[in-house]
Amino acid sequence: MPKKSASANSAKTIAVKLAEHHVKLSYRQIPEAGRRAMKRLLLDYIGVAIAGSQSESGIIAREFAALQGKAAEATLIGSNGNGRVPMAAAAFANAISCHSIELDDIDVLALLHFSPPVFSPALAVGEAVGASGKELVTALAAGCEVMERVSQAANNDLRNRAFHTTPTCGVFGATAAAGKLMKLTPAELTSAFGLAGAQASGLMEMYGPSMQKRFNPGPAARNGVTAAHIAKLGFTGADTIFEGERGFLRAFAGRENAGAEIIRNLGKPFELRIEFKPYSCARPIHNAIDCALEIKQKHAPALDQIRSIVVKRHPDWAHYHLNTAPRTYHEAQVSLSYSVAIALIEGKALLAQYTNSKLGNKAVRRLMDLTHIETDASLPRGVSCHTTMTMVSGEKYFSQVDFPKGSIENPMSDDELRGKFESLAVPVIGEMRAAQICDVVSRIERCSNVGELMRLTVAPARRRHSAR
Repeated sequence: MPKKSASANSAKTIAVKLAEHHVKLSYRQIPEAGRRAMKRLLLDYIGVAIAGSQSESGIIAREFAALQGKAAEATLIGSNGNGRVPMAAAAFANAISCHSIELDDIDVLALLHFSPPVFSPALAVGEAVGASGKELVTALAAGCEVMERVSQAANNDLRNRAFHTTPTCGVFGATAAAGKLMKLTPAELTSAFGLAGAQASGLMEMYGPSMQKRFNPGPAARNGVTAAHIAKLGFTGADTIFEGERGFLRAFAGRENAGAEIIRNLGKPFELRIEFKPYSCARPIHNAIDCALEIKQKHAPALDQIRSIVVKRHPDWAHYHLNTAPRTYHEAQVSLSYSVAIALIEGKALLAQYTNSKLGNKAVRRLMDLTHIETDASLPRGVSCHTTMTMVSGEKYFSQVDFPKGSIENPMSDDELRGKFESLAVPVIGEMRAAQICDVVSRIERCSNVGELMRLTVAPARRRHSAR
């Protein structure tokens, strides 16, 4: 079978260099901080995916995956009874589940979510091939690194051209993770990257009442498995997929000369800067929620005496999340004014605060109408927010948040992450299985088979759940 990529160019392309590096990457080469980051994110991913699997979009995705074939290779997280399907189908459905409740991780620029497109295929393939915990962690680190490198080269132009970073860059991370676990050769992984680029897709036209946003990571996760699997069978792909005249960087970002960013410092320890979400909404909204909660805690304002709330945002995000009349909880999760209002009223912005039943609440509607968003280029970070609350009396309260809760500078502790996991997982799989998952993840490097972990993510048959 042919094992070389399609291009006959003698110079090593970006895809070749990425493939050669990541095929050789070993568990011992991953810095301790990177291993810890992967373990923390693994627990977070599983909890979010378990809860998301019970949402309407998660349920439909699982039903769809069950129709994709009889090969019982990988587990559908959160399923009841027989929840094993082909690995590509599991990757697809689990990625959608993880992205269905707006609690999945985020990068420092709030441009992408690592775990739906990378962890979903890694766990599915890892289970299918009987990978060890160390092999899983190595594949996760490789996938996250590739995804971040591609994003750094393409953004913010990619986002501003209306492409969704999570799936468009995530398909390369998914391919790296799946390819690592399938033990692809450098030539095979090079081809797989080319085939991943052929499947890269995802648009920012997703902020509406539909499930569109939840869908986007699904194809990326599935396509990464597909690219790695077919490349292993001998199907070749373009090794110029990144920097080529009609390659990814030019098509998605108009920046074909930005390829050097993808391989900058390749081979040196790569810092995985991953942040976590304590609120069930789009990450760039979290700063505004933190501002609202800080004012509420410090000043306890009488909500019926608020005259106006002005939220100043950096230009990077000032023109997003502007929906002032969400029709579904999907829209509420990407509405800044709703999130601020519900946080002020209930003191939190968790999954329970984003339900269709709360959208017509008069107190919520009133505070939303009083909230105004302005642009302030002087703010230090893309996600920074400055909030001014003016009372009927004329008194003003102020708060500015540059680093939201869950960020690297303002992190969630291990105890807080476990608390988040338990709040999401226990209602679905019970306390015993949730505790067992925590134990396995804490010692994942000593786990001999990923299947040991995945078997715990299936809900006991006696537990039944309905869509939110």
